[in-house]
Amino acid sequence: MIHDVVVVGGGPCGATAAHDLALKGHSVALIDKAGRIKPCGGAVPPRLIRDFDVPDSQIVARIDTARMVSPTGRHVDIPIEDGYVGMVDREHFDVFLRDRAVRAGAHRHTGTFLRIERDGDATTVVFRDKADGTDQRLRTRLVIGADGARSKLGRAEVPGGDTIPYVIAYHEIISAPPKAANYDPKRCDVIYDGAISPDFYGWVFPHGAQASVGMGTGKDGVDLKAATADLRAASGLSDCETIRREGAPIPLKPLDRWDNGRDVVLAGDAAGVVAPSSGEGIFYAMVGGRVAALACEKVLATGQTKHLALARKLFMKDHKAVFKVLGAMQNAYYRSDERRERFVTLCHDIDVQRLTFEAYMNKELVKARPLAHLKIGLKNVAHLLGIVPAMGRAPRATHPAE
Repeated sequence: MIHDVVVVGGGPCGATAAHDLALKGHSVALIDKAGRIKPCGGAVPPRLIRDFDVPDSQIVARIDTARMVSPTGRHVDIPIEDGYVGMVDREHFDVFLRDRAVRAGAHRHTGTFLRIERDGDATTVVFRDKADGTDQRLRTRLVIGADGARSKLGRAEVPGGDTIPYVIAYHEIISAPPKAANYDPKRCDVIYDGAISPDFYGWVFPHGAQASVGMGTGKDGVDLKAATADLRAASGLSDCETIRREGAPIPLKPLDRWDNGRDVVLAGDAAGVVAPSSGEGIFYAMVGGRVAALACEKVLATGQTKHLALARKLFMKDHKAVFKVLGAMQNAYYRSDERRERFVTLCHDIDVQRLTFEAYMNKELVKARPLAHLKIGLKNVAHLLGIVPAMGRAPRATHPAE
């Protein structure tokens, strides 16, 4: 049997690609290791829920406020107007997506990708079966690499796939405490503090009966577990039961090329599509899987492998501007605690709050209020130049909620 497409990796990206292709009647195989849960805050915007038909049963919490916490412990609470941020638990969400792909007709294989073999025009994906440890082979016309930030497929097949920049993310899933001054089950806390992360941020994200507490960094020598323990202590969460611990690389820049021009196209983390500044990845991973599927459909319909490049073109057409703005913001404000302090001060601005969450929920830059954009741009420059002082520097707070 020759498959139309073999998808390597069964996270939100790969499962979405397999689902979309199977729905269109293509012969699809999905290879996934299974049993591994990626560290992830779990936030999904309303657009994801709408575009990918995610049922309410997968939403474990609905967030109506985002709290930005500065290095000195000041905070600003940003209400999420006319919507909410959904939270999913990757332990169950990924399984749901894989099962949905199988129901659509994808053939599921549990194992570890090893390599691609070629004989003339024939492409064969080799993987090690988890059940019996044997090497198995799947013949295919095309391959989608959705195997994560350190993609084995990307390193072997796509130029630049071995040089993708990333941060290391680590989190602990804990039993959520009762609602208290330090914790609100409907609020996400984002902690901009160099003592927690010297170049990224820490977070406390509610997951219903559980919560995700973690941080990320691209700096060598940072003790991620110690930083997370400090964050838990500062947030009053040290005594909560730890359910599991997870760590993984998170890419921060899309690759310049996603395909090998022949039979492989990358998607999701493997292609580097995690948003700078926020580290948001689930929505962009699922979009990446969808556009990779569309590119494969085009190749299968025309026989022209040049159409593999369509995946990156479609993605960047819709999201390049957002990635550019977020990347500039990270470069500007994540350099030092002084800059982070100014960033949280900027977040007090009502125009910043409204445009930020309108853009987040809809996944596009808001064009309806040009004067607001101009005001934000001027305020941004003023804060970076120090013309506007950072708001009162209080002694470092005992915990970020106070």
